[in-house]
Amino acid sequence: MSETRLRFPPSPTGYLHIGGARTALYNWLYARQNNGRLILRIEDTDTDRSSAGSIDGILEGLAWLGIDFDEGPYFQTDFISYHIQAAERLLAAGKAYKCFCSKEELEAKREAALAAKGQLGYDRNCRNLSSDQVAAQEAAGAPWVVRFKVPDRNGQLAYEDRILGRIAADYREVEDFVILRSNGTPLYLLSNVVDDIRDRISHIIRGQDHMTNTLKQVLLYEALEAPLPVFAHMPLTLDSKKAKISKRSHGEIVAVQFYRDHGFIPWAFNNFLALLGWSAGNDQEIFSREELIREFSLERINKANAIFNYRKDDPKFFTDPKAIHINAYYLRHLPIAELGELVREELTQAGLWQEEYAGSQQDWYHSTLELIRDRFHTLKDFTSLGRAYFADDFAVDPKAEAKHLAKNPELGEWLPALADRYQALDRFDLTTSEAAAREMAEQLGVKPGVLINAVRTVVTGQLAGPSMFEALLAIGRERVIQRLRAASRFFSQN
Repeated sequence: MSETRLRFPPSPTGYLHIGGARTALYNWLYARQNNGRLILRIEDTDTDRSSAGSIDGILEGLAWLGIDFDEGPYFQTDFISYHIQAAERLLAAGKAYKCFCSKEELEAKREAALAAKGQLGYDRNCRNLSSDQVAAQEAAGAPWVVRFKVPDRNGQLAYEDRILGRIAADYREVEDFVILRSNGTPLYLLSNVVDDIRDRISHIIRGQDHMTNTLKQVLLYEALEAPLPVFAHMPLTLDSKKAKISKRSHGEIVAVQFYRDHGFIPWAFNNFLALLGWSAGNDQEIFSREELIREFSLERINKANAIFNYRKDDPKFFTDPKAIHINAYYLRHLPIAELGELVREELTQAGLWQEEYAGSQQDWYHSTLELIRDRFHTLKDFTSLGRAYFADDFAVDPKAEAKHLAKNPELGEWLPALADRYQALDRFDLTTSEAAAREMAEQLGVKPGVLINAVRTVVTGQLAGPSMFEALLAIGRERVIQRLRAASRFFSQN
């Protein structure tokens, strides 16, 4: 195979979770690095578990991440006839055979093997039936499956894994496995190989949980006289308790859409996913799209499992700290116009967007984002922690209330008095707003911080933030005055 061709073949049995997203990302990076092609193939042959909603969720998650495909989506169910034809070819070539053993017989043999501590694989009972014996079973209406005939030879079946090195097992340790069910439908083992041959897949990058199938699939490639692709089995993604990340066990916290809905930047999340089991060989953690495509390599994927340290019990840092750290970095460093578009979506969803922010007030909008973004971690922070800059109905942090308001009830008079001073200023800027506050504090005989921190609390609702006086300018004199005057009502209620 001269062309580099990879595929991402999710099963539509739920949303796109971070393990699947990481697999898609690694395939995408390798394809882009090698001027290859990436194919999306939906493996939907498990009709009992597949759903149209899951397919939509997978496509939606991939689109949000920005993982684009050169071909597809193809659907495995559209090619079942090819899978069946492959099984029939193997039967005709004597590389597979019909097995008439019933489920009850197989279970009894399994229990006997367990009791005797013997080998559990299929005992090849039907492997050498004569054509007359096969015909007799068929005439009697006995149900059958098609089993692949593992070559009866000494030595080892092996392949070279680009991440794990040589993987091998004795031929005699590999049982004759089923490739076609009694109802005539193909199994994943066969369908997956036939599809990869048809799509001319040159590299298969997937999780180590697929390794139990790979040696058997190597045999199928050989039997179907197709070139063997390069295999690279990635480490699994585990939680902090070393349990495998799964949709059933971990819920929405491992869904890609969860991170979209909680204010993550798409490329920041890709950056985080890339580091779950891979490194550039140095301490670098932040990669642009171009850098990650250039630096990525299969050889630097770790052999050990990756750990995803999610924290559902922390409402602020609700997920892996590294994910939060990387997302916050991008919030601070994105070009302001790009950040502005992302925040616009959040403001729109929260009912806070005004069209003037894209027109006559665009300079104010961008300068305000520049002012407040340094302390934020997700896009949601702009409509929660930063809501006071875009609306008058904002929550006040209880910690800020307790620390900066409750201890000084006199502020119920002082803050409206400061509002009057601000109203009287000929010019409201950094110098004059700060001078007025400090002069008033001096006249009252209190530390400037008492007054300034109280202003921050009632004007922004927050315990901390950017320079207080820069914040006042961003919010604007009239709104600042209104909020300072409204502070008297706060103290009258408390």
